[in-house]
Amino acid sequence: MTSKPDLTTTAGRIEDLRGRLAEAQAPAGQAEIDAVHARGEATARERIEQLLDAGTFVETDALARHRVEAYKMYRTKPATDGVVTGYGLVDGRRVCVFSQDGSLFDGAVGEVYAEKVLKIYDLATKTGVPVVGIYDSAGPRWQEGIVTAHMQAQILHAATRASGLVPQIAVVAGETASLAATTVPLADVTVIVDGASLRLTDADAVRAATGAEAHTASTGVAQLRAATDVDALAQVRTLLGFLPLNNQATPPLGTEAQGSDTDLDTFMPDDDAQPYNVTEILAAVADGDFTELSAAYADNVVTGFAHIGGRAVGIVANQPASLAGALTRDGARKAARFIRTCDAFNLPVVQFVDCPGFHPTEEEERGGVVAAAASLAYAFAEAQVGTITVITRKALGTAYTLLGSKGLGADLVFAWPTAQIALADAPTAATALGVDAAEYEAENLNPYVATERGLVDAVIEPAHTRAQVLEGLRLLERKVVYPPQKKHGNQPL
Repeated sequence: MTSKPDLTTTAGRIEDLRGRLAEAQAPAGQAEIDAVHARGEATARERIEQLLDAGTFVETDALARHRVEAYKMYRTKPATDGVVTGYGLVDGRRVCVFSQDGSLFDGAVGEVYAEKVLKIYDLATKTGVPVVGIYDSAGPRWQEGIVTAHMQAQILHAATRASGLVPQIAVVAGETASLAATTVPLADVTVIVDGASLRLTDADAVRAATGAEAHTASTGVAQLRAATDVDALAQVRTLLGFLPLNNQATPPLGTEAQGSDTDLDTFMPDDDAQPYNVTEILAAVADGDFTELSAAYADNVVTGFAHIGGRAVGIVANQPASLAGALTRDGARKAARFIRTCDAFNLPVVQFVDCPGFHPTEEEERGGVVAAAASLAYAFAEAQVGTITVITRKALGTAYTLLGSKGLGADLVFAWPTAQIALADAPTAATALGVDAAEYEAENLNPYVATERGLVDAVIEPAHTRAQVLEGLRLLERKVVYPPQKKHGNQPL
């Protein structure tokens, strides 16, 4: 039988503390830890340790316990109360983190639990460091009643206030439901693990449609998908390498490296109807670390982070391999939100344009494509970071206007000699004007009409794209914008 420490002595009090902290390391017991490992998963604490640099985790509120007596809750008052919180380093840079523990009360949120998360948000915003939230929660703790709804509202308030101040990354590592799920879409980037789910209701009927595949492909709520929770946390470490600590900081510099050896001078097909994969262009221009976001959602638009000459940038590109690069409602919204993320955290935006316009269907119109188009225009026009546009092939009509045009505020616009910058394609324009289509094409479907009017800064050889973009990024590091004084604009949503 283990004797209790003598609390009348310093040694005894230290021994008592160590015992309490040991309980916090395994609040549900070793058997529960073994069960988690048997499922091929990591515990809430192990997830934090996988994220952070070894030995840097500093835990907060390890000994917190709920204070509820009703519904026999007094019988179970485990340390941590179902969420592990604290801060540490990722590649030597500070981050705050919370990790929900599904082994305690199914990760359900209670008052003390929420207080711990709120303290993390408060620390992050006061000190200007990112917040990483690892989600695995069944929702509100029923035994604590309406107070749990109030506490979740406070978490939503804190996450909203943090938005645009510090980067927020969410990892959906387990079944996350009801009120606990509502904070996830407020993150700047969300990673969801295969087998995890995210849903607002408790109905079993919707469970199958709310897992990793649905949220990366159909809803777009999650930008990245991972096979395991450990893989997800590795992706978070990569993401943090592109992002600054806060909205006043500059992104970390990467190691400058040459892009792929793709010969861009011979890359573009002679047949302007032939598709190609735009990621090959991105690989040639970037430093070899392009990290695509939302690849399975609205794949006619490509978004992601990369370094160019060691400088972190956000990239938006049309994908001619999908819908010939035409824009859609979802594609426009995907691009708009990504541009706003980049602008919030000082990442220049580089756009690669090859788009014939919007995909013309009744479904798109009924789905509010016109509002999505306006949202894309709004996001780009509002951006204060450096913006560079490269028109590789088609920039016709609405596509020209909305995708990084000079009129919308682009700082630099380059065009390849294969670019077609016009109000419409030849058949459409010829019908409207009553002229010969071949004649219209010869006179207008080129980059030079726009260049003569100052709408394009330079027509460049494709092989010079990386060098031109890099020099532009170096110049735009000095960009200063003084926006008008207002609370905020009213972006169409």
